[in-house]
Amino acid sequence: MDSIGVSRLGSEQTIEVLNTLLSDELMLQMKTRNFHWNVTGPHFFPLHSLFEKQYDELADISDEIAERCRQLGGNAIGTLKEVLAISSIGERPGQFPTDVEMVDELAMDHERIIEEIQRHLEAVGNENKDLGTQDLLVDVMKKHQKTAWMLRAHLEGLDEISEEDE
Repeated sequence: MDSIGVSRLGSEQTIEVLNTLLSDELMLQMKTRNFHWNVTGPHFFPLHSLFEKQYDELADISDEIAERCRQLGGNAIGTLKEVLAISSIGERPGQFPTDVEMVDELAMDHERIIEEIQRHLEAVGNENKDLGTQDLLVDVMKKHQKTAWMLRAHLEGLDEISEEDE
C-alpha cells in the first residue's frame, strides 16, 4: 500500500482508467467550447450561455481527475496528441452542425461518458479497493447525468421551436 491506502498495482490500473476518462473530458470540453463559439440561429443566446457554463464545468471535472491521477502516483495526460489517441469522444473537423444537432451530439457524448464510468466503477472500487477514486467517478457520473438530462430537456424545446420554423 502507498501513503493513501491504495496498492501500486491497483493504482496503475486506476490511473489508466482516469487518463482515459480525462481524455474524454478534455475532448468534450473542446467540443463544447467549439459549439459555444459557433452556435447560430434563433437559439443562439440560451445555447451560447449554456455551452459556456458546461465547458467551465468540464474544466473543473478534468482538473479533479488529473489531480487524482497525481495523488495515485501517476501522471495526468495533458497533450492534444494524447487526448486524440485515447478519447472515445468523436469530433467533426470543418463541420458546423445546427444548434439542435449540437445539443443532441453533446447529450450523446455525456451519455457515452456515463456508460464508460459505469463500466469501470466496480473494478476501481471493489477489485482495486480504491473507494476514493470510486467516489470521484460516481460524483463525475452524476454531473454528466444531470447535464445529459438538461440537454435532453432543452432539446425537446428546440425540436418544438424548430418545427414551428418550418
